[in-house]
Amino acid sequence: MKSCNVLLVSPGFPTNTFWNLAATCAVVGARHPQIPLGLITVAALLPAEWTCRLVDRNVARLTNADLDWADLVMTGGMNVQRADCLRVIELAQARGKPVVVGGPDVTSEPDTYMHADFQVCGEAEGVIDSFVAAWCDGQRHAKFITPRSSVDISRTPVPRFDLVQRRDYLHYSVQFSRGCPFTCEFCDIIELYGRVPRVKTVAQFLGELERLYDAGYRGHVDFVDDNFIGNKKAVKALLPALTQWQRDRHYPFWFTTEASLNLADDEELLQSMREANFGAVFVGIESPDAATLIATSKKQNTRRRIADSVHRIHAAGLFVLAGFIVGFDSERSEIASGMIACIEDSDIPVCTAGLLTALPNTQLYRRLEREGRLFPWSFVVDRSREIGGDQCTLGLNFETQRPRRLVLADYKQVIDAIYRPQSYFDRVRHLAAKLPHWPPHGAASETLARWHLLGLDDRAWHLLVRLLWGSVHAGPATFLEVTRILIWAVRLRPELLHVVGMLAAMYLHLGPFARTVSATTARQIADIDNGMWRSPTLPIAPRRTSDVAA
Repeated sequence: MKSCNVLLVSPGFPTNTFWNLAATCAVVGARHPQIPLGLITVAALLPAEWTCRLVDRNVARLTNADLDWADLVMTGGMNVQRADCLRVIELAQARGKPVVVGGPDVTSEPDTYMHADFQVCGEAEGVIDSFVAAWCDGQRHAKFITPRSSVDISRTPVPRFDLVQRRDYLHYSVQFSRGCPFTCEFCDIIELYGRVPRVKTVAQFLGELERLYDAGYRGHVDFVDDNFIGNKKAVKALLPALTQWQRDRHYPFWFTTEASLNLADDEELLQSMREANFGAVFVGIESPDAATLIATSKKQNTRRRIADSVHRIHAAGLFVLAGFIVGFDSERSEIASGMIACIEDSDIPVCTAGLLTALPNTQLYRRLEREGRLFPWSFVVDRSREIGGDQCTLGLNFETQRPRRLVLADYKQVIDAIYRPQSYFDRVRHLAAKLPHWPPHGAASETLARWHLLGLDDRAWHLLVRLLWGSVHAGPATFLEVTRILIWAVRLRPELLHVVGMLAAMYLHLGPFARTVSATTARQIADIDNGMWRSPTLPIAPRRTSDVAA
């Protein structure tokens, strides 16, 4: 097979987003939280004769020299990356390079990317052979569509971790499963990957970890699964083997993942995750209001008292990060106070409180479209150009049931309350008081300690100094709370200094970001009060159905 130089370009995320974590990354000398796992998986699918390079625009510049080297450019990502993805396509084509675009955004909104030379809609594994054959036959324009849920990921190769520069990222990512069994109205996961979670084999997955281990990596590994426990049978088969693999290598990794709140109902599963050295889990709680959860088809969260479920997960040694949403049709006037109370009672420091967004290709999007309440997508695009951001500032792309001003005011009340320095660090303290030793089996490091002072080694002191310096720049209130929580941990829970320091480092981004979101929301409220807001509700043109799968 003829050789081909493939440049994989990961589009940049807007800086004004919840998960940007730039200030947190700076504490450890990184530039971005996560590796571009999707693109380096695509690289592993390509022929061995093809040469791949990676440029992640979150950590490096894309230069003309990079583009001139390439025979082919591959890019793509999520909707929040859309603006930069379109820019990558423009830059590559200006240098005469054909572009392949794939990923969840082009799958949901292919018309946005019509000017790309190739479109890959759906999971790449299903069409990669067809694409390679078409390229080798001289085709330079085509569209490839993988039917939903049709890919057997037990045949997916080990991602090309060698393309990534370790120093650029907070941690590495892996994937064990795709899909989620639930039917949340606002979520696009089931539309993209289906309701029957598909999994890798145990041996296959451990082989991916072995590749990271052999490369010398030690530390945090994030499972990017849509719902780690979506296929409990498969997870319960994985965890004993994963635990043994960890023990045999003296626990080189500690893990995080995303799971549904019913994880709290299975003590055996929680214990197995603890034994494998899981330290945290992201949970979509969305709302404390049972009627809202039922209306949005998230009934799995109604069969419990939310705070009790979160506390059970904490007691097992995993701390919870959670997602909350404001803007559902069924919300009542007390939603803000109820959400704040839920967060405080549950001792959840890190919460992605966002505004409801109707994502393309979701049940919510289709319902609002039928009801004539959906704003044209240009509303989101224009606001994104104006202020950047994510669902925290660009949500509510539809006519709300409650007055829009009240929804925004409730959202601002939540953000202001949960991200006040004292409130945030009180939750950190309450969480740390309940957690057992964390991570359960320690956090390995890639470097050896050279000296110790007051029970801490040189690596810990280095990070503490950078953390304190960062908190100085975040403002007096933040510096005071960071100092207090670190002194508290050193005196009373030194075994939890790692998690306390990590959550403090996250606040270096989350605190200023919350203030930006609050100010942006206040301006939107002022626009309504001053008569400057006009609903952009327009009829939505029918989607084109003429595209044929290649």
